[in-house]
Amino acid sequence: MYDPTQLRTFLAVAQTLSFTRAARRLGLRQSTVSQHVRRLEEATGRQLFSRDTHSVDLTEDGEAMLGFARTILQAHERAAAFFTGTRLAGRLRFGASEDFVVTRLPEVLEAFRRDHPEVDLELTVELSGTLHAQLEAGRLDLILAKRPAGDSRGELVWQSALTWIGAPRLRLEPDRPVPLIVFPAPGITRARALEALEAQGRAWRIACTSSSLSGLIAAARAGLGVMAHTRGLIPPGLTAVPARAGLPELGGVDFVVRQAEQPRGAREAADALASAILASGDRLRGPAARD
Repeated sequence: MYDPTQLRTFLAVAQTLSFTRAARRLGLRQSTVSQHVRRLEEATGRQLFSRDTHSVDLTEDGEAMLGFARTILQAHERAAAFFTGTRLAGRLRFGASEDFVVTRLPEVLEAFRRDHPEVDLELTVELSGTLHAQLEAGRLDLILAKRPAGDSRGELVWQSALTWIGAPRLRLEPDRPVPLIVFPAPGITRARALEALEAQGRAWRIACTSSSLSGLIAAARAGLGVMAHTRGLIPPGLTAVPARAGLPELGGVDFVVRQAEQPRGAREAADALASAILASGDRLRGPAARD
């Protein structure tokens, strides 16, 4: 038998790849997080993480434990809900960045609806900046989105680097403005791309603007220009722009879940979905199995 508390701690470390960030997410001391992981490793008889002073990575056994941990915790939560007689109900307005359309987020939402059939789940897919604004305006209860630079609100799901992507045959002329494919304002990746080019002193022009990720991908596949995108979610048919193109570094981006301020009783469904997303954070890092 594996301790659910230790499994939750394991998932938090696996998703953040940091004992410090996992401790902040769970509200625990870092020493407690280390203790939970050590005891789980003792219970399995396997090393789940390879770690040094600079990095934390899952071992092959750690990768295998991810699926087992999710399954055990989901069964534990269903059993607890059954025997305590708690059934979530009501309306839940959830917003997600379009980055997640091609990931396993639909599977997470399907499982949530199966476990909580009396919750009326309403999904909004929008730009991250728009989702944050709608949450603050009271039009959404929970969002899964990129976090604006300098903002500390929300619970971290994972961090990723941004990179420039384009069609494999695209060639950028060093003496001509960089053709950009961008979301409209207040797109977070749009702002990051423009700031990076301005800081480098590199000329640019807007080649395509679309509020639809599929529209941007189509323009990029057609060779109209380059776009800033999450490195782990590069769509099929596109590739990272090589370093020899001389484009500036874009830095990293945080993906977070964030809830609206509301009374405890009214946010139980949001708490449950946020927990399900955090528990499945590693599954949201890449494309769905069909892609």
